[in-house]
Amino acid sequence: MPTFIESLNWSGWLLSLVDIAIVAYGFYRLFKLIRGTRAVQLIKGIIIVLLAVPVSQWLHLKATHAILQDIQAMLIVAIPIVFQPELRRALEQLGQGRFLGETPLLMPHEEVDMNHVIDEIARAAEHLSRSRTGALIVIERQTGLREYAATGVPLEAMVTAALLENIFVPNTPLHDGAAIIRGERVVAAGAFLPLTDSATPGSELGSRHRAALGLSEQSDAAIVVVSEETGTISLAVEGHLNRRLDDRSLRELLGQLFRARTHNPLWIWQRGFGR
Repeated sequence: MPTFIESLNWSGWLLSLVDIAIVAYGFYRLFKLIRGTRAVQLIKGIIIVLLAVPVSQWLHLKATHAILQDIQAMLIVAIPIVFQPELRRALEQLGQGRFLGETPLLMPHEEVDMNHVIDEIARAAEHLSRSRTGALIVIERQTGLREYAATGVPLEAMVTAALLENIFVPNTPLHDGAAIIRGERVVAAGAFLPLTDSATPGSELGSRHRAALGLSEQSDAAIVVVSEETGTISLAVEGHLNRRLDDRSLRELLGQLFRARTHNPLWIWQRGFGR
């Protein structure tokens, strides 16, 4: 027969295991919540700053260490502000009972033939340009676009030129929104994008171009825009709008963007944590 003291020890171990399991599961659900969103890139930056603090101290870089310590202190105030959308979504899911189990909107990234995807997008853009049909096609790169895809209609369909052309048929429910592509799939259509706050775009740019610039300023996505008025094809990347493209130049620019990603020495870090 176990003594009373032994029973207390076993109960203590059991409670400790339950405690650790609850905390671990909480972190796991939080990671699932931010996975595929812009918050992942912010977390990477925070991790780099936190790692740089002891490294600068070890190297006796006094000025650098002092600045990094000040930045570290500011992060305590900045984190709740920076991650306000994710914290709000977590609380909403907790209140709705979905925090304990949620199916992610975007599926894990797979190795895909981006040449095929680029070819289908370029063909669709060319056909839409000829018919002067407005279109907004977003191609996700490293920064997750889950929050924007959630504003649209989930599709999870293979990327084809025919599908993209049908999405943007005028006077249909998905025509005015954006189609978001991840890997070989159109994950959502009819999605809403943030408009640019920059005063650079001229008055001749419509809402599609401003939305493309707005998203390119907040992520590394490549956004293809087809003007409804002129049929002009444009590509927005990193806050810059490449205008008056043809089928060939669009393929070349998109090919350069995605080849640069696979040759990036930090791509494994970006892909492994960002997805």
